[in-house]
Amino acid sequence: MKFSNKILSQTLVQLCLDKGIDHIVISPGSRNAPLTIGFGEAPDFKCFSIVDERCAAFFALGVAQQLKKPVAIVCTSGSALLNYYPAVAEAFYSDIPLVVISADRPANYIDIGDGQTIRQENVFENHILYSANCSEGEDFQIKNETEINIALNTAIELEGPVHINIPFSEPLYQTTENQMVWPQNVAARWDDATIEEDLKPFLSKWNSSKRKMILVGVLPPNSVERRFVDQLSKDESVLVLTETTSNLHNENFIMAIDQLIAPLVEEDFKKLHPDILLTFGGMVVSKKIKAFLRSFPPKQHWHVDTKKAFDTYFVLKHHFKTTVNDFFVQFLPKTIYVNSDYQKNWLAIKKYRLQRHEAYEKEIPYSDFMVFCEIFHSAPKHIQLQLSNSATIRYAQLFNIPPSAEVFCNRGTSGIDGSTSTAVGAAFASKLPTIFITGDLSFFYDSNALWNNYIPKNFKIIVINNGGGGIFRILPGEKDTQLFNTYFETKHNLNAKQLSEMYGFKYEAIHEKEDLKITLKKFFSIKERPALLEIFTPSTVNDKVLLGYFKYIS
Repeated sequence: MKFSNKILSQTLVQLCLDKGIDHIVISPGSRNAPLTIGFGEAPDFKCFSIVDERCAAFFALGVAQQLKKPVAIVCTSGSALLNYYPAVAEAFYSDIPLVVISADRPANYIDIGDGQTIRQENVFENHILYSANCSEGEDFQIKNETEINIALNTAIELEGPVHINIPFSEPLYQTTENQMVWPQNVAARWDDATIEEDLKPFLSKWNSSKRKMILVGVLPPNSVERRFVDQLSKDESVLVLTETTSNLHNENFIMAIDQLIAPLVEEDFKKLHPDILLTFGGMVVSKKIKAFLRSFPPKQHWHVDTKKAFDTYFVLKHHFKTTVNDFFVQFLPKTIYVNSDYQKNWLAIKKYRLQRHEAYEKEIPYSDFMVFCEIFHSAPKHIQLQLSNSATIRYAQLFNIPPSAEVFCNRGTSGIDGSTSTAVGAAFASKLPTIFITGDLSFFYDSNALWNNYIPKNFKIIVINNGGGGIFRILPGEKDTQLFNTYFETKHNLNAKQLSEMYGFKYEAIHEKEDLKITLKKFFSIKERPALLEIFTPSTVNDKVLLGYFKYIS
């Protein structure tokens, strides 16, 4: 086995190995050669080579999302590092452990006009849990070990991105057969989060309230114990609102928030208005629930999370710094069921909305709405479902997705920039067949995601191509002007056929309603290689069908 002869490379590689950080995504370069040699020569690492740094970072994010442990990304110096930033921000807000390792020029080469040099130290300072800035030279060995240990432990324990910047002087490619350093693997010292405060004041408010709302954001599948889900569903005074990305299911929960509240008027909102709002999980998709809770603020808003509590509704009163399950273990046994018609009334409205939804499905013309309807009716049940942002994630909120499907979406920053790359990484790391649903702009924006040698045969992409950013037609403002078409909807005539052929995907296309069911069935049965289905829809119909839906179900 060969080692890089750079002490810093050996230090970092050995510490990653000791801490079980064994998935390494490397983008090619020269300055990072000592790291590439170090990781690539060690048999215990699973290394990936992905050229585009932005795609590489989102691929790693998808792998970390599924493995639930840190994945490292390695790049050369200069602007290569900046291409990681969208994924770093997403990891920061989605609590996904990502270890960014950047090679750098020596300090005396920065800002003197040398090639591929930028100010790399602390470059992610607004969206990073820790920045470890190493220094070259044996005199800095203890300091470097400490910095790297802190960074890696932070990624593991606090579940988020960290940055390790490592300068290397030339020559870069020299190797040795001898391990030159044995860095000390310092274990993390964070204690398990527990509820330390007195729960009596909160229990008193909870047990005397007849209208309690629980709003659940992004959660990994199976993250809340079933006994707690069942207990909450039986309390008449508790209304639980979830989303597709909550991965939380119960027939007494509201699983399509916009379907429930979009048709409501002020008098209805007063009846829905909760005394207590309890939230947990990550970001919430629905803009309508945010607008409602800001206009009709609850008296109490409590959030449960080990790390952070966002004041999304501007009335946050308390942050329980613990896990959801630990909170419910201590809290729910001391609660009492309160007689109330709060849950009953809103579940009755939910039932009515679902009946109207089914009727509307039978009336609509060929459109995005019809396409999503047929996809969710036809898709296999035991899958990993990756969703892109913008229109895709919002349409998905309106349909019943079976509990057996594990649903994911980059909702930390809600960007379209790396959805495909994330889905590819997640598909690689998951044992389930993966279906990725995306819009055309999101897909073409991240098309380099398919420039990847690690795409499994059971990975499928569905591209809804309406010729531009159709979601902007739903927003207020004049449509069908040159300004709108060029700068908002961004009309185009692209299709994914050539990309599919270039990257070895089996390609299918749908242009009209009559082909939907048959082609979808055929598409979902493809097993021999990755497949892409492009569904073309008329851009001028989709907004009318969607806006008409909310009127129809009222």
